Amino acid sequence: MFNKILIANRGEIACRVAATCRRLGIRTVAVYSDADADARHVAFCDEAVHIGGAAARDSYLRADHLIEMARETGAQAIHPGYGFLSENEGFAEGCAAAGLVFIGPPASAIRAMGSKSAAKQLMEKAAVPLVPGYHGEDQDPALLRREADRIGYPVLLKASAGGGGKGMRVVEASEGFEAALTSVKREAQASFGDDKVLVEKYLTRPRHIEIQVFADTHGNCVYLFERDCSVQRRHQKVLEEAPAPGMSEERRRAMGEAAVAAARAVGYVGAGTVEFIANQDGSFYFMEMNTRLQVEHPVTEMITGQDLVEWQLRVAAGEALPLAQEQLRIDGHALEARIYAENPDNNFLPSTGKLRYLRTPPAVQFMRGGAGETGGHGPAGVRIDSGVREGDTISPYYDPMIAKLIVWGRDRDEALSRMRQALAAYHVVGLSTNIAFLQRLVSSQAFRTADLDTGLIERNHDALFPAPAPVGIEVIALAVAAVLDSERRERRIDAADRHSPWTHAGPWRLNGGARRVLRFGIAGQTLEATLQAEERGSTLSFADQAAPFSSHCVNDDIRIDLGTRRVHGQVHAEGETLHVFVGGRHVALEWLDPLAHAGEAEGEGGKLTAPMPGKVIAVMVEAGASVTRGTPLLVMEAMKMEHTISAPADGVVGEVLYGVGEQVGEGEQLLGFEAKA
Repeated sequence: MFNKILIANRGEIACRVAATCRRLGIRTVAVYSDADADARHVAFCDEAVHIGGAAARDSYLRADHLIEMARETGAQAIHPGYGFLSENEGFAEGCAAAGLVFIGPPASAIRAMGSKSAAKQLMEKAAVPLVPGYHGEDQDPALLRREADRIGYPVLLKASAGGGGKGMRVVEASEGFEAALTSVKREAQASFGDDKVLVEKYLTRPRHIEIQVFADTHGNCVYLFERDCSVQRRHQKVLEEAPAPGMSEERRRAMGEAAVAAARAVGYVGAGTVEFIANQDGSFYFMEMNTRLQVEHPVTEMITGQDLVEWQLRVAAGEALPLAQEQLRIDGHALEARIYAENPDNNFLPSTGKLRYLRTPPAVQFMRGGAGETGGHGPAGVRIDSGVREGDTISPYYDPMIAKLIVWGRDRDEALSRMRQALAAYHVVGLSTNIAFLQRLVSSQAFRTADLDTGLIERNHDALFPAPAPVGIEVIALAVAAVLDSERRERRIDAADRHSPWTHAGPWRLNGGARRVLRFGIAGQTLEATLQAEERGSTLSFADQAAPFSSHCVNDDIRIDLGTRRVHGQVHAEGETLHVFVGGRHVALEWLDPLAHAGEAEGEGGKLTAPMPGKVIAVMVEAGASVTRGTPLLVMEAMKMEHTISAPADGVVGEVLYGVGEQVGEGEQLLGFEAKA
């Protein structure tokens, strides 16, 4: 076994590989770009070396430099992770030439599977089922159209050297073929430097099922069962699970044996994934082979109890596979959700920024031991693979993944319940995420009933992208509790006598109750709650609801009682913004504190300031306008969320200092305001 390896990657996969190495006593060398100097994987490894600028082409894609760093640090092998250079045959050859072990397949296997058309010709010879199509070298447009007409529409045009959903178009009829071909070729050339395409029959409700294979240098090759990766958006996987729902033992064996045949056809060694497209009737066809470890490999680890990175290391060191096919078993069900910094409501556009607040569900060690060992799962079956921490920044240079959330259950229903619970406990402030979307997705009827195909998200668009739900009394109650707790803590700190009864006083009045109105802003609206304090207790009223109210706060964790209902939630305060997490929902409210704004107006010349860096997206007033308290004055967008700046009191607007589209720094004065006496 190796003593030291260099991990030629970053983020969660670098941390994932390093974790197994640490367990096996193997020292690790991290590499980092300018953008990753303070990244988690750098701190997690035993040592680290700087490899260049922030852009991947200046750092993580510098094959010669990575090899040089491995030799300088005394590493014996390089683990490429996934992405970047993991499927680069030149990098694999360069490692071998430098006397380093490439922890992956031989360059010849990477080369054989690098071209989709060439790979399918090899698979045809190996009797691996193929989708009806054309995979030839002749790229004459007229020939390609004749082949499409022969296959029958709809057909899929796909870049031969493609991947990641790029260079793909569905053609519904012959008359649309020419325009689609031109578009695919243009995108293929731009993305891969190769405009060759292949034509395949397009299956209307296909499932995406892939088989994990492993081979060693001793002639052994096994399959570690299947993963269903059908839930996708823009050909990118969103949820993965193992085993595939509805998979019969006969079909599993047929797909596994086909995958092993594909691996043997190219002399494969190490971890690989053979991807199939499957019809609802059970038929399946070879799609492509990924010559690396997959992002979704943890679900296979969960159901087999095997550490696939350890298998990679042992095979690369010349050992035989730890287990034979007949020794492998499926135990339970696993799901993986990819948590991304992105905005699902804006076509899943990536979001960048700082993870200012990060709370995750408790992770429970799932692995049943090293290769070949057996044992029991942890009681909760939750695993988090992540390369970031609170305070880290999701930059525009790399994939915006925050984490992979993986759960295990004794069956699919139990795994689904744990996934819903874990997603509800995953709290992020600072940028947009897909967490709420994932919650809706795993709770949708289509996913719950395993009505799976690659068009699931599009078919269920209305259910997965509903209109925003109204703010309920439980959200307001948590916000009120946070405000009251903050005021109590401030009194205790500021009071000259910490034991004075006034330090602990609530909204009490002599010979009567105390009534207090609290206002919160959201999306340009002002929400008003009334807290009525009597000797026998307090009552909270909001909208058309009222209930007895009490609360107990421990830092961000808050318990509220609303009559007979008890609700637990978390509130993270950033200035006057209250991030309320309850029932799997995240609601950002602006606390419209009249005292704070009044003091600011009197003591600081009547200026209203930006609560955080952002952009002005709306200005509702002009200088000189008379407004009443709570009137929206200006709306900022910060970290993909809208923040409304409202009038702190009745008064007159002074100079408006920023216009629509302008960037504003945190604490910058936005406009002047003169409160009425």
